[in-house]
Amino acid sequence: MPCIEARGLRKAFGTTIALDGIDLSIEEGHILGLIGPNGAGKTTALNAILGLTPYQGELKVLGRDPWAERDQLMRDVCFIADVAVLPRWMRVWQALDYVAGVHSRFDRAKAEGFLARTAIKRGSKIRELSKGMVTQLHLALVMAIDARLLVLDEPTLGLDLLYRKQFYDSLLNDYFDRSRTIVVTTHQVEEVQHILTDLMFINRGRIVLNCSMEEFESRYLEVMAHPEQLAAARALKPIHERQVFGRSILLFDRVDRNQLAALGDVRTPGIADLFVAVMGSQPGVAQGATV
Repeated sequence: MPCIEARGLRKAFGTTIALDGIDLSIEEGHILGLIGPNGAGKTTALNAILGLTPYQGELKVLGRDPWAERDQLMRDVCFIADVAVLPRWMRVWQALDYVAGVHSRFDRAKAEGFLARTAIKRGSKIRELSKGMVTQLHLALVMAIDARLLVLDEPTLGLDLLYRKQFYDSLLNDYFDRSRTIVVTTHQVEEVQHILTDLMFINRGRIVLNCSMEEFESRYLEVMAHPEQLAAARALKPIHERQVFGRSILLFDRVDRNQLAALGDVRTPGIADLFVAVMGSQPGVAQGATV
């Protein structure tokens, strides 16, 4: 049974359509990257999945209707938002006490083990911690809960590179066990490429790309064309072309690797490059659109 399944999922705020009839199916044990520009509908989709907003259409999360059965659903779901919501007046040990008191599946010893690898002191108030430390604390609390679904909405926003790497390393090595499902949105797409099993692009409330990472790696190729082979490369109808240091890099969908190898240096594109290519082909999106 899919962890998340939607049919005709729709959400409007007045005349603004945030979700425009989305169909999706996310299998248990997968890590999905939900990527899209600002205002594309990512957070609205997550809020629907978490039972935080009503919607039209059909939506099942772990077999439940998230709007009607949110209390039961939250026993199996954890969520980290782009802004840590831990009370700033609370001390670290009090945060541990609180979660232990409200969540039956919280393993305090496991949380303590995660925190032991950080510089976070149990007696510190949350307002005394750096943003990176607050995120580490939040992650330690969440990873110590035996949840089946983890939803991450820009979880490393504003963190430096070191903290971001530590976050995703901990997520992959200490939390994910192929029975849990993770949905993550992020603007730092290259940093999550190595952990994803599935990729989804959303734009203006619609899914414009949905594939596994295996399909992504076999389907899309980039070639830095030799100048004398540029015309031949363009004749193969790339979906996008960009310039880097005076060289043309062309991105192809379902073109034979051996055929491209004769034209230049071939590699698998980054998610960000594919995102720009796909978004650039969408109506109303500028060619320079960013994630």
